[in-house]
Amino acid sequence: MALSLKELSKKEETFVSGHRLCAGCGAGTTFRQILMAAEDPVVMSVATGCLYVATATYPYTAWKCNWIHSAFENSAATISGIEAAYQSLKRQGKVTKTIKFIAVGGDGGTFDIGLQALSGALERGHKFLYVCYNNEAYMNTGIQRSGATPMGASTTTTPAGSASYGKPVFRKDLTGIVAAHNIPYLAQTTPAHWRDLMTKVKKALAADGPSFLNILSPCHRGWRNEMKDSINLARIAADTCYWPLYEVENGEYKLNYIPKEKKPITEWLKPQGRFKHIFAKGGNSAETGSTHRSGPNQELINKLQANVDKEWEKLLKKCNQGDKKPDLETVGT
Repeated sequence: MALSLKELSKKEETFVSGHRLCAGCGAGTTFRQILMAAEDPVVMSVATGCLYVATATYPYTAWKCNWIHSAFENSAATISGIEAAYQSLKRQGKVTKTIKFIAVGGDGGTFDIGLQALSGALERGHKFLYVCYNNEAYMNTGIQRSGATPMGASTTTTPAGSASYGKPVFRKDLTGIVAAHNIPYLAQTTPAHWRDLMTKVKKALAADGPSFLNILSPCHRGWRNEMKDSINLARIAADTCYWPLYEVENGEYKLNYIPKEKKPITEWLKPQGRFKHIFAKGGNSAETGSTHRSGPNQELINKLQANVDKEWEKLLKKCNQGDKKPDLETVGT
């Protein structure tokens, strides 16, 4: 399943320029890669969110494929109905070509208000790929916290201040929740690792049943980073093991990337303005909300690092990685 930039450069793109996504937005890069990886015609269901608003404002569109706008909470249910109709038409001999189906939601529409629709579609066994472009908050409606928002992040509904250090709880393990559905294929990746992402899209679309990709998608408006640094931040997320690249194929866990040198979580936190209060003098305690007068909130930094370390060790055991190293040729950075 080799991918080469030379061959990809000859391929007609189906996510095209002219959209209104922010410069430095991870979603545009992500969906360009996803559609370039698809070999068959696709039908997409895209939930309300940044991606929909910025790419499909009537009468303009950046999508050169079959596409439907879905409500915030039910992209998976929408694609389920379309896929079921396709299977019926195939049985009747009215459709003969192979068509693939992709449902899309942000982290708000997936981790939170769309979780029931996603769970139902996975449990029923529809043959489709669900893509969560995960920018870790409700960015389209004002940067409110979501179930994907990391602990300590300052958002408009968990603002850091005199009584708070930001979001007080860890993010939800959505990839783990999806794995519990025992579907044929699921994975985590980022747009910084283009070959890894595109390889996983190919595997997901070829799966004999539902598949799922949780893709970390930088948002400079919500993360408060420099626009030029977005893709690099996605890369640092994997290098710190904050966002491990792994897949679960027919129940077997596999790590796709092990950093040569695991970087400390501070390298991922510091470039982002949503965490700047953690490093400022007078930051708040992770436990009590009391104010530190002397420097960064080391207590919270330690807590975040400990959680990354714990989750990384759990993943290594699931992958039974031992001395085996992943094939770095597949990662593509």
